[in-house]
Amino acid sequence: MDSDVDGLWERFKRHGDREARDRLVVHYSPLVKFVAGRVRSGLPPAVEQADLVSDGVIGLMDALDKFDPERGLQFQTYAVSRIRGAMVDGLRATDWVPRSVREKIRDIDAAQTALERSLGRTPTDSEVADRLEMSVADLRKVYTQTAHTSVVSFETVLDDEDGPRSTTDLPGADDDIPPGFLAAVRELPERDQVVVALYYWERLTLAEIGQVLGVTESRVSQLHSRATLALRRKLVQSVL
Repeated sequence: MDSDVDGLWERFKRHGDREARDRLVVHYSPLVKFVAGRVRSGLPPAVEQADLVSDGVIGLMDALDKFDPERGLQFQTYAVSRIRGAMVDGLRATDWVPRSVREKIRDIDAAQTALERSLGRTPTDSEVADRLEMSVADLRKVYTQTAHTSVVSFETVLDDEDGPRSTTDLPGADDDIPPGFLAAVRELPERDQVVVALYYWERLTLAEIGQVLGVTESRVSQLHSRATLALRRKLVQSVL
């Protein structure tokens, strides 16, 4: 089978054989379903799996066109980040988070930043809720409402004054962890650290993480959203 795949790569890259390219798309299509399943586990029910797969196929085809087998890299490793990036681009293009929720996110982010400076640590939900004069339940409801943005939140980190840089293969790609990421993770509450580790490195779904922690999938989604919002803020601050 490996020799067959090598032959397809040879025909596609050396001779521009479009049939070979199509067969490679079919051969590697399970990667798209795998990544879609990973991304989908952190999204609200309104996001269709089929839409993620459709965007992911575009990413797969782009990866096939740009991949150079002679560089000695594994195509699967190369392709996964491009597939995930295409799905994230699709999510950005269909961003349906209400403006009112986005305003709440900005308020929460500002409150967390101010509390971190005054407390010297990551604030608890109770402390953030008190500062915003809202209940902990309402705060966690906002986290749940922003579940899909937490998946995207790592994908754009300010690189320079010219604007955002797409970092579609992080976190979880050990060879491309952004500067300060691990240090930022260590500043999170212990349970948030566990969620980040299980989700991005152990590749567990939110439901599976809930089983490990003994909490509901909804609660894991809240913890994941809280952690990713905090980490994105820390990453942005580290490059400013």
